[in-house]
Amino acid sequence: MIKVLIQVEAGSRERNLYDEKTLEFKGKHQISRPFPYPYGFIIGTSAADGDCVDCYIITRDKLQAGSIVECEPVSLMEQDEDGEIDHKVLAALPGQTVEPGEGLLAELRDFIYTLIAPFPEVHIRIGRILPREAALKHIQEFRDRQV
Repeated sequence: MIKVLIQVEAGSRERNLYDEKTLEFKGKHQISRPFPYPYGFIIGTSAADGDCVDCYIITRDKLQAGSIVECEPVSLMEQDEDGEIDHKVLAALPGQTVEPGEGLLAELRDFIYTLIAPFPEVHIRIGRILPREAALKHIQEFRDRQV
């Protein structure tokens, strides 16, 4: 199980910002498109960019921004931003089943590319959806890592 702080509710265009170490709320900003799923970061991780590992929770359940939820990693979506690894963990709530496949990848790819379209200086590459083992390895690699 992992603990994820929800930054953006599914269907919301409002991204909440938190200090990822203290979990203190820092503010919010509007984004151009509503998120398809709850989105946040895995508490207790520190990725290569200094931020916590990002996570989409693939559910239709309403998860409130600012809440901390426990979930299970189900897969890892490859993503690079400006040549730097910025993979996203895809997770499910306990008792829910997620089938990560081409449909989910296409939905997330479309969302991300549309979201960054107004920023031509940002170069994003979305790769494959990797199995659960890759997600677990990615999380472990960045758990409590000091950057």
